[in-house]
Amino acid sequence: MKDELDVIAAGLLCLDIIPRFNTSQESGRISDILKPGSLVHMKGMALSTGGSVSNVGIAMKIFGCRVGFMAKVGDDTIGKIIIDILKKNGNTEGIIISEGEESSYTVVISPPKIDRIFLHCPGTNDTFTSRDINFSLVEKARLFHLGYPTLMESLFINEGEELTAILKKARDTGAATSLDISLPDPNSTAGQANWRVIYQKALPYVDIFVPSIEEAFFTLYPDKYKERKQKLGGQELIDYIGHEEFTCIADEFLNMGCKISVLKAGHNGWYLKSAGSLKKLGRAAPGDIESWSGREIWCPAFYIEAIASATGSGDSSIAAFLTALLRGHTIEDCLKLANCAGYLNLKSLDAFSGLPSWDRIQTTVPALAVRENSFLSGTDWTWNEVLKIWEK
Repeated sequence: MKDELDVIAAGLLCLDIIPRFNTSQESGRISDILKPGSLVHMKGMALSTGGSVSNVGIAMKIFGCRVGFMAKVGDDTIGKIIIDILKKNGNTEGIIISEGEESSYTVVISPPKIDRIFLHCPGTNDTFTSRDINFSLVEKARLFHLGYPTLMESLFINEGEELTAILKKARDTGAATSLDISLPDPNSTAGQANWRVIYQKALPYVDIFVPSIEEAFFTLYPDKYKERKQKLGGQELIDYIGHEEFTCIADEFLNMGCKISVLKAGHNGWYLKSAGSLKKLGRAAPGDIESWSGREIWCPAFYIEAIASATGSGDSSIAAFLTALLRGHTIEDCLKLANCAGYLNLKSLDAFSGLPSWDRIQTTVPALAVRENSFLSGTDWTWNEVLKIWEK
């Protein structure tokens, strides 16, 4: 059967509603702007789809991939808006419309110079299960990517029974599988779930696992995560997790069954470690499979002077990595292209406007300056001057 789709983007999907504040409303305190009983004059409002399904799927469409979307919405106005947006970017046969349920949405409150506040309704994401997956459509795709089960209650309860079922059935169609997560609130139901047990059941059916280092650290070592965050006063952990810990975490994921373990590390780039044998990567397997096997690589990020917004940067980099894999690029180029997409995304305010065509991304990479990973100097990592990567 000829593949009709390059990728199915499945998982969490919502509508982002972003009211635009006037710059004159700059005060530094939310209580000065949002007061009970007051009328706040606003500018326009942005509506866009959000979540992994949208962010990864639309980015891959921009990169020239044939994309199918797979998620669930309610039979309401928000659901109709979501579907209308996605129809412009790919195949929506896999979008389930559930009668009587509310679609998921997020209202982003972002006054000038104040941390954003998110008002989120999980809606149909919390009831999305394997019964909502059109596996006959998955059979037509080379790759099945599932994102953000950490925000989808039905996928992490019962020790991830439904998450495992989805990944196993997707793998059984012959498609390669990739999985991404988001960082759960430690005090939420997802934050209290036993993710180590969930991984042990689900990762044997995952070819490529692409969490961030902080997401991986929390879900594997929640107690250690909380202790370290407390010592750091709530700072992000990216610069406080040693290179040897990256290797230990990747080894745990590989031992649990995934084939390629990626740890996204923000300004420190992408870390990747692969299993010794990658013979079973389904319809997305690269032609030079041997050069992908048994590798440990750290690809540094590109230097950026100013960041406009980090919205969707991780998803954009995942989209570029998966696109490069599907197009037969080398493992080193896949990592560089992922970092490049993340870099370009950081230069724009939204998730997509900074993303150019695939040809443009490829020509951009050689012109970018590599950010030094000085913390790897003097370790057992070796710098490859030709490829501009660290490797073991």
